Amino acid sequence: MGTEAAAPARAMAPTKLAYFDDMWALRSTATVVSLLQEEGGRRAVVVDATVFYPQGGGQPADTGVISAGGGARFIVDDVRMKDGVVFHYGRFEDAGDGCNSEFSEGQSVSLEVDAERRNLNSRLHSAGHLIDICMSNIGLSHFDPGKGHHFPDGPFVEYKGVIPPDQLQDKKNELEKEANELITKGAKVLAYILPYEEAAQLCGGALPSYISKDSTPRIVKFGDYPGGPCGGTHVADISIINNIKVTNIRVKKGLTKVSYSVSP
Repeated sequence: MGTEAAAPARAMAPTKLAYFDDMWALRSTATVVSLLQEEGGRRAVVVDATVFYPQGGGQPADTGVISAGGGARFIVDDVRMKDGVVFHYGRFEDAGDGCNSEFSEGQSVSLEVDAERRNLNSRLHSAGHLIDICMSNIGLSHFDPGKGHHFPDGPFVEYKGVIPPDQLQDKKNELEKEANELITKGAKVLAYILPYEEAAQLCGGALPSYISKDSTPRIVKFGDYPGGPCGGTHVADISIINNIKVTNIRVKKGLTKVSYSVSP
């Protein structure tokens, strides 16, 4: 993020993350807080509340459109968060004669997320969480979850722990079978923002050390399984993931990397 966008972030109030409350909303209204331009001409729009997901937590950013009365349309091709402020990056469309081509601060605008992209990103993210559950179900509950990469190009989840070489193929098959059985059964996926102690209870009694005890973590829960802290978007029901294929399990330097894909 360029300095012209990063510096004002410290002076602006945090953006309300509307998708925290409703992960499946694709449209909302908001008020323009600021219009910014970085070195090189990249434009950014900041609004007071957004349904757009900013890249982070292993999940890609949403794309879509921000529009206003009078014809102004801003095509959002990237979204990032800095110091709690969400920056929607992109470009203004040429509105034509007699139409306003840009927004003004304080103006009311409509936000619309690209539904197809959001759906795929949510399915991939939920698939990663489901693999976490399945790792425990197939006897690997002692493996500590680590990095997750839920992008369409090569999604994977990583764990601290090693599967013996002679068990890799069996565990790969067990993992895929368990995941797809849970998808077939289905279960609601819900998000909660809770005080620390309540959040810990929902997560099986403990939270990761990086979660501050003074915070109110957002917990995502799959059916009756213990929840986990997560700021991303997910499917409404496990069944919506559709199908998981475990494409590879690789062990290296004390870590197990599980690569996967989801059916169209």
